[in-house]
Amino acid sequence: MSFESLQKRYEAAGQGHVFKFWPKLSESERKSLLEQLDALDIDRVNRIYQKAISAEAKAKDPNAPAESIEPLPKGASESVTDEAKQKEWRKIGLEAVSRGEVGVLLMAGGQGTRLGSSAPKGCYDIGLPSHKSLFQYQAERIARLQTVAENDFGKTAGSVIIPWYVMTSGPTRRDTEEFFSKHSYFGLDPKNVIFFEQGTLPCLTMEGKVLLDSPSRVAVAPDGNGGLYAATRAPLSSTDKSHTVLNDLSRRKVLYVHAYCVDNCLVRVADPVFLGYSISKQADCAAKVVPKVQPTESVGVVACHDGKFSVVEYSEISKEQAERRDPETGELMFRAGNIVNHFYTTAFLNEVEKFEGEMASHIARKKIPHVDLDSGESIKPTKPNGMKLELFVFDVFPYTQRFAVLEVERKEEFSPLKNAPGTGSDDPETSRRDLLAQHKRFLERAGAKVKDGVEIEISPLVSYAGEGLNNVEGKTFSKSGAVGSPEELDALV
Repeated sequence: MSFESLQKRYEAAGQGHVFKFWPKLSESERKSLLEQLDALDIDRVNRIYQKAISAEAKAKDPNAPAESIEPLPKGASESVTDEAKQKEWRKIGLEAVSRGEVGVLLMAGGQGTRLGSSAPKGCYDIGLPSHKSLFQYQAERIARLQTVAENDFGKTAGSVIIPWYVMTSGPTRRDTEEFFSKHSYFGLDPKNVIFFEQGTLPCLTMEGKVLLDSPSRVAVAPDGNGGLYAATRAPLSSTDKSHTVLNDLSRRKVLYVHAYCVDNCLVRVADPVFLGYSISKQADCAAKVVPKVQPTESVGVVACHDGKFSVVEYSEISKEQAERRDPETGELMFRAGNIVNHFYTTAFLNEVEKFEGEMASHIARKKIPHVDLDSGESIKPTKPNGMKLELFVFDVFPYTQRFAVLEVERKEEFSPLKNAPGTGSDDPETSRRDLLAQHKRFLERAGAKVKDGVEIEISPLVSYAGEGLNNVEGKTFSKSGAVGSPEELDALV
């Protein structure tokens, strides 16, 4: 697109200031700026800003009608504590896996900055005996589940495929792809690991004007984990504009998708129980949740907001609501802790574009470095001077036709890695502790004893969720170590 036509478009949108430094730019800088501005839908940016501002104003309006926040209705949620149902759900989910109907979306755009690492978070080693990264653990769970599905449904070895769609961000994409390549995709076929990139939105002033971080570049920020949906529609490469995650899912005839965040070391990737539950409920979208530990726990909960399923932040619930308990069970009424672990039908993912414009982005007011339009100098503000706009992945919940919630045990499925080493909660040490404690339970449930202080790490290639350990019954383990096959366990007796 020519400079003149782009300038007209941006001036019509009230954003013509992005060309302020045009006369002083070199040819290469002009080319770079034009490419960035051409790729940006500035009218959409303006609409997103206006929607976010009006939604925020409505939420703060003291005269606005009070919004109702209610717990999940009876029947909207079930629990894995019912072993008979869990067995049936697993069979349904595993059968879908065996037919090649299941894909996985991984949200892995974050860096390990809080952990003291500039590498993608999925590259992080939480200190296990094997020193496997989070990426490797999740890859091996996929590999194991493919094998389990083949064995359970009489499929030939290597015939069951769970495609893995890994959403990176601009800063992490190259490092993520190099990490996978360096480790030979952790044993998975590279054809079935598809990298794609989270989108960005321009950073704006408080008045909605686009900020420049240099005279020739717009300041941008990731559009939130809710950018996942738009990213599935974006071309996977510049050379083939027609190839997207959505049409790749279609080409592979994938009907169901499991989506999760990279930082949970206990995540059951493509969990057949969750898949089977969601399929049996005919849900187009579902959420896996864990019970809140206590009323004051700072976690969003899946609930009903104005009659629609939503994630309600802890700050939006009153103390009285947070402490409400079911008179029959004594359980918290608002208990469905959100862990960003979702099921979708691919049909639903294809529908998101139709209502995405109705979803209001969330405003984060930040200190955003930028170029002063008058002086041309770089400014590093000391207080918030602008905003970043982002969608959350759960913002689609109110738009689902058939929504379901599955409650699982926290100790078995949720141990997030959020904080720096030594913090004492949600850090590498707690992740390591929780994973090794789970492996001890796997052995004990299989009939073994593990002596106090002994730490045994069981490769996901040996057991996905405790299965395949029949040979340990009656044995007592007295040595610590990591095992990559059932036979290696004998060395730790």
